[in-house]
Amino acid sequence: MDITLVDRLSRIDHLTCSNCGSTYSPFQQHTLSSCCHLPLAAQYELQHSLSKSILAKREASMWRYRELLPVLSEKNVVSLGEGFTPILELQNLARQYNLSNLLLKDEGQNPTGSFKARGLSMAISKAKEFGTEGCIVPTAGNAGVAMAAYCAKAGMKAVVVMPRHTPEAFKEECYWYGAEVVLVDGLINDCAARAKEINADGKLLDVSTLKEPYRLEGKKTMGYEIAEQFNWQLPDVILYPAGGGTGLIGIWKAFKELQALGWLDEHVKLPRMIAVQAANCQPLVETYFGRQQNAQQYVGKPTIANGLAVPRPIGEQMMLQVIQESGGTAISISEEEMLEGLRELGKSEGLFVAPEGAAVWMAARKLIATGAITKSENILLLNTGSGQKYMANITGMHNY
Repeated sequence: MDITLVDRLSRIDHLTCSNCGSTYSPFQQHTLSSCCHLPLAAQYELQHSLSKSILAKREASMWRYRELLPVLSEKNVVSLGEGFTPILELQNLARQYNLSNLLLKDEGQNPTGSFKARGLSMAISKAKEFGTEGCIVPTAGNAGVAMAAYCAKAGMKAVVVMPRHTPEAFKEECYWYGAEVVLVDGLINDCAARAKEINADGKLLDVSTLKEPYRLEGKKTMGYEIAEQFNWQLPDVILYPAGGGTGLIGIWKAFKELQALGWLDEHVKLPRMIAVQAANCQPLVETYFGRQQNAQQYVGKPTIANGLAVPRPIGEQMMLQVIQESGGTAISISEEEMLEGLRELGKSEGLFVAPEGAAVWMAARKLIATGAITKSENILLLNTGSGQKYMANITGMHNY
């Protein structure tokens, strides 16, 4: 890599194995750690010399935090304007359920219609920086669409491997971006096995969830934005739809980095992180509540929330650590409850969210009903995508 110190934007210092802490150079391309064969995480020089005043005149995208992101040179940034999505006040539902403060960060307003734009913008930018010719990804839908778009922007080959039952909207968008689309019978773990076969020669970079270090860095920008949009305060509780879990892990990583930078006052309490899964595919819930040792043998079923159909997440231990450190929990939502959530957010707030976003609202309702979340708390929901993509899953299921 030909990056001079003068050109260098990023304060990235090294990569660490998420399991044992072994360090790796950020100037070489890595996938999983060679020590434990588990995800790597980027670490930065976080001295207090970096002031948040630098943000004042920056663009309203995730790249406003460029010093705390891994791309070394601006010429390698592959962007479609992702990030800085709005936080909306759900005043009608708050009134209906007697809640003090109910908010929703709408990631459906990103390019390609989902939060996956963040991670794939970052992964493809780093792939470009390392001189990669092409990328491959097993996907439940949105990640494949985002990778196809950013590879098109970067002039790279894209191979997307997705379940055959994935809604046509996802497949069609990948085709229009010029990607090669491979359809597989099964869930995302079956797609991962097929992607490994296709890429046996290793010529393509596999940008699967947490199998390279940089999608996590794109997703963590949600955490930076939440802190900035809350004026460097934080909500009491964040509910997040966790399939592969990169966003859950990333938001928590961001809060820890902001603490180290001194951008969060030492008295600011970090939120409880709630991982929300589909009842049809709830490996994290099963492990969290001790019904299985881990998710390595878990068998899931399809769900209308395609992004939650991740039966064996490689980041399981990282997600469990976030839940434990934050004092949060894990909860699952049925297909029927998701449909109810879609109807309620649509009719009450004019929001047509992804089923994953509906699951998060229904999880909040259940936890409020049990007292695990109090009505006086600041509650933030994460909607990860636009409901438009899921029409094939939910058409005809409305109840006027």
